[in-house]
Amino acid sequence: MTCCDQTLATSVALEASDPASALRAEELMRSGRANEDGTVQYVFSVPGISCGRCISTIETALAPLDGVVSARVNLTMRRVTVILDAADRSPLAVSDALKRLGYGAIPVDIGDLDDLSRQRESAGLLKALAVAGFAAGNIMLLSVSVWSGADAATRDMFHLVSGLIALPTVAYSGQVFFRSAFGALRAGRLNMDVPISLAVVLALAMSVFESLTGGAEAYFDAAVTLLFFLLIGRYLDQRMRERARTAVTGLSRLAVKGATRIEGGEPSYVPLDEVRPGMILRVAAGERVPVDGLVVRGTSDLDRSLVTGESAPLATSIGDRLEAGTLNLSGSIDIEALETAENSFLAEIIRMMEAAEKGRGRYVRVADRLARIYAPAVHILAAATFVGWMVATGGDWYSATYAAIAVLIITCPCALGLAVPVVHVIGAARLFENGILMKDGSALERLAEADHAVFDKTGTLTTGVPRVTASDIAGDAAAAARALAAHSAHPASRAILAFLPAGEARSLSAVHEVPGCGVEGEIDGRRARLGRADWAGAIASGTGSPGARSGGVAFALEGGHLFGFELAETLRDDAAGAIDELKADGLAVEVLSGDAVDPVARIAGELGVAAMASGQTPGMKIERLQSLQAGGAKVFMIGDGLNDAPSLAAGDVSMAPASACDAGRLAADFVFTRDSLLAVPFAHRIAVKARRLVQENFALAILYNCIAVPLAMAGYITPLVAAIAMSASSIVVVANSLRLARGGKSGRRTQGAIAPRTGLRSARLVREGVA
Repeated sequence: MTCCDQTLATSVALEASDPASALRAEELMRSGRANEDGTVQYVFSVPGISCGRCISTIETALAPLDGVVSARVNLTMRRVTVILDAADRSPLAVSDALKRLGYGAIPVDIGDLDDLSRQRESAGLLKALAVAGFAAGNIMLLSVSVWSGADAATRDMFHLVSGLIALPTVAYSGQVFFRSAFGALRAGRLNMDVPISLAVVLALAMSVFESLTGGAEAYFDAAVTLLFFLLIGRYLDQRMRERARTAVTGLSRLAVKGATRIEGGEPSYVPLDEVRPGMILRVAAGERVPVDGLVVRGTSDLDRSLVTGESAPLATSIGDRLEAGTLNLSGSIDIEALETAENSFLAEIIRMMEAAEKGRGRYVRVADRLARIYAPAVHILAAATFVGWMVATGGDWYSATYAAIAVLIITCPCALGLAVPVVHVIGAARLFENGILMKDGSALERLAEADHAVFDKTGTLTTGVPRVTASDIAGDAAAAARALAAHSAHPASRAILAFLPAGEARSLSAVHEVPGCGVEGEIDGRRARLGRADWAGAIASGTGSPGARSGGVAFALEGGHLFGFELAETLRDDAAGAIDELKADGLAVEVLSGDAVDPVARIAGELGVAAMASGQTPGMKIERLQSLQAGGAKVFMIGDGLNDAPSLAAGDVSMAPASACDAGRLAADFVFTRDSLLAVPFAHRIAVKARRLVQENFALAILYNCIAVPLAMAGYITPLVAAIAMSASSIVVVANSLRLARGGKSGRRTQGAIAPRTGLRSARLVREGVA
């Protein structure tokens, strides 16, 4: 029996018959989007859709359900779009109907579909670029034959073939420019796409006229090549804008859509925007805290890296305050809500990131500033050329039109448009070769201007993995501690396991983890504990080793001695060398960390950094960056944690390691995939060289226009020569930009010094599009 052979009764109750279904129904309703007419749209992903019969079966079964306005199946995307008649109408009946038909259905967040539409727009640009490139190559081959002195019959045939290639190519690949130009004209304004569209259409029209009348010259190659070069710049710009939008989106996904409320001992689902202070909410292991709250029942370990930047789990118990977005790792806890969702810690971080992203708008590229005067200037020059030739030739519109077309083509912004993106592409490739992924091309400009480097500590200057530096444990106690550590995935246990030498295995029983305390078991009938010093010390006798009871990690056998482990972080490879190189390049360096003062001071001292601050919250880090910027500094922020994401976005430019959390990587402009911090000064030197090349490219483009435009207006340059000159100017700009690909002074101390780090994680980051 196939999926299409099953049937379903058309009457399905919309009311949930049990609490679990009620919770599921409320959760499903959060995935809908309200329309202006009061209806609500839901989209379900249904992988089981495989044929036309599936479409008929699903639409026929869903249409008669109460409240269903319409139900449509998309076979290609394997999605079902259902519109319900009211906001309070539950989509649970639709979900159950699909399930009874034999189709597994997953609701799709419509916000994700908006992201998908932007991805399709980018894919469309790439297809247009590919078509234009393929057509330009073929037309250029035909043009070379014409330029080489083909006879009249061959020339006319090649012109016609070129026209057959160029016309559909321009109609398809030029849509992005034509739509933009038409929209600008309809609004009564000009933009850069207006002269581009005018030049392409006029060159194409005159080329068709020449081809049909047996003329000696046609300019199909100029029209298509013009589109090809311009689409390169447009596609690169589109990709960069997509990357800029993902930072806030990535962090927003940490927010849960609802919470489990405990009232009268019974759990019920509450949408996040309906949570109010005073509600008791249950947070199970593996869930994120929905709003800021106070623990009123239970103990657990939490990942508070969103707040402190420290990856090690922290114990929590009754009376502790928790921030929204922190992850509950082990036990179930009940919290009392202290804030609404819109006033929570996570919402504050998202607002800071959004404000920081808007602040980046002041970095307007030089090309954009020049573009403001480009369009009117080109039209004025072309119009002046046409009028001047009409007057000089006594009304010869043919010659006047050709001269005007030559001006439009020769002043094409190809060289100007490529001045920045080509350098960015080559710079990105150079950085990638050295394990650095660039997400935003304009970041190279901002990095070149940076004069103040600010580092987070844990996970950035250090690897974030603890190591044991000292312990007084030995003999049977060491073997017992090692056996107990092997039963825990806690980072401290992993460090102890690596520190203690392998020996005779000890037999353990009744091993279990105590949330917020450590791991406990029995050895030869005696309890053994490895974890918090006060907790382990509760079963020990005597005072223990010096420092064992002052905090940290300790081990004890019941009635025995208490042993302590001194933990420290591991500096990244070449961290000191990277700091020294940044200082040599003229950058001031400081450390901001959410950790305690002692470990921060120790790391800063080892690196020779005098400026440091500990106990920094995300808001405090933002304030420090803003203080530096108010003093005229251009801040280069390097961090990795969730708590660093707002500061990474607020810095003038930012970088994060590949080991950073998703939000940290998305907020950063650069991501380095290797352990060595030499990636930081290397990227800075590449950026400085890239800035110099961009300035040279602008100078070349301006010089080209100053020479070529007067010649074209005077009639010394035909449209064909204008197309060649335009292409030549672009080639010169590209050739100059290629100097960035060569080794040189900017990478003399770091090039080749960054040892490669192989592994699946780096490959996965590349596949996910971090670059």
